[in-house]
Amino acid sequence: MEDKKRGQKIYRILMTIVLTALITFMITTLVMYNKFNNLYTSNSNGTDSSSSNEYSLMQTLNTFKTMINQLYIGDIDEQSMLEGAIKGYVAGLGDPYTEYLTKEEMKDFTEETNSEYVGIGVYVGNNTVDNTILVVGVMKSSPAEEAGIKIGDIIEKIDGVAYTGEQLDEATKVLKADEGTSVTITIKRNEEEKDLTVIRKKITVEHVTSEMLENNIAYLQIDSFDANTASSFKEQLTSLLDNGAKSIIIDLRNNGGGIVDEATSIADLFLDKGETILITKSKKEDKEEETKSENDPIVKDIPVVILVNQATASASEILAGALKDNYGATIIGKNTYGKGVIQTLYTLTDGSGIKITTEEYFTPNHNEINKVGIKPDIEVDLTENEDTQLQRAIEELKNKQ
Repeated sequence: MEDKKRGQKIYRILMTIVLTALITFMITTLVMYNKFNNLYTSNSNGTDSSSSNEYSLMQTLNTFKTMINQLYIGDIDEQSMLEGAIKGYVAGLGDPYTEYLTKEEMKDFTEETNSEYVGIGVYVGNNTVDNTILVVGVMKSSPAEEAGIKIGDIIEKIDGVAYTGEQLDEATKVLKADEGTSVTITIKRNEEEKDLTVIRKKITVEHVTSEMLENNIAYLQIDSFDANTASSFKEQLTSLLDNGAKSIIIDLRNNGGGIVDEATSIADLFLDKGETILITKSKKEDKEEETKSENDPIVKDIPVVILVNQATASASEILAGALKDNYGATIIGKNTYGKGVIQTLYTLTDGSGIKITTEEYFTPNHNEINKVGIKPDIEVDLTENEDTQLQRAIEELKNKQ
């Protein structure tokens, strides 16, 4: 009898718990439904949803913030969430070139465009075959070269911490620190591990390389249009001309662009004063503006060939288009990328920033670039064992000399 009463008592307790849980669930569901219903239901008077939504963007975010604080079981990083929200909002434009940059990203971006940073002087990449960090380039006279790091080395550890190829960004940030500080790099070469101590220092990145080829053909390669690219190009070009250059190859293959003014300054070296380099159109002005050459050229009546490929983009297309239209340069290679829009960078008060696509540009002959690119005068495929595009450029210039 006592067992039966005890069983009934336990049953009543269990039922009370179940009913309490059920009622709590129903109340929570009703409250949540009302929140989301109010959040997403617009007025039915046919007005624009941007002005008729009951909740503003900040109210929406505050609602989500309250829900996450009350319900989320993990750790909450408010700063990361705020940055993510801003990035998502800007990304909603659907423009791959307009983006929000955090304070740290702005610092990295500024270092890259200034062609200076503190580090060890290596180019690294993610070797996806075995998920390792591969050294793909070592700058001349850099701390990395002095320490003995070579192309093909695998960076396994930095100051004793192991990094994989997927952690390339994190590893790169560790390599950058205060000037004069040391870092221990564990490399793997020919299946042998070796620890190398490297002293970080200020690195100046050179974006222009040049040499004199056969038949006095000046060859200049530009890998990016960052700060001081135009002055470096002018200096090296002047030296080649003084040494008897009779024709010029400008290699813009795999150059994704950079600072527009650097590209227009290089075009200025070839075009007569007052000639058009670039035509732009912005939303703000709703009219076209022309960028014109401001100086007398240092190059005149010398044949010029420009090498391009599918990765030639933006500022590279500006330079190629200007010299094709108004200098008569011959374009050789493959159709360019087709990034015919310009971004303006704005710095915010907290150190973060935003890049916004503000202008579309056209060549001097008003040819469209965006999503079209520049079609080569002579199309040449690149073969695996030979630089057939460069060889075709040399042949073309030999015929013109």
